Amino acid sequence: VQLQASGGGLVQAGGSLRLSCQASGTTFTNYAIGWFRQALGKEREFISTISRFGSEVYYTDSVKGRFTISRDNAKNTVYLQMNSLKPEDTAVYHCAAALGLSTDYNIWGQGTLVTVSS
Repeated sequence: VQLQASGGGLVQAGGSLRLSCQASGTTFTNYAIGWFRQALGKEREFISTISRFGSEVYYTDSVKGRFTISRDNAKNTVYLQMNSLKPEDTAVYHCAAALGLSTDYNIWGQGTLVTVSS
């Protein structure tokens, strides 16, 4: 599977963005999809994940209640709706795939930059 993240941009604090992760190349429903981010000078951080058919979702504490992950398997796409954005959400956001029930996210797409101004 190949992944391409999009939807990043510049937004003011308190605003919203929706990121998309478009997949191609193989059976999309074979994969759980996760979102990760990496801010400048910091380590990559797990944000959220969604199971193959969307029945299970998880979030890191810092985004709970603000971010929502979803997937449309008919469109081979996973979304990350980000509301109430904060300057500390500024980072490059990547989506990644893990096969089946694995938590080994070993397929990565190019990231999309989110910048939140104060």
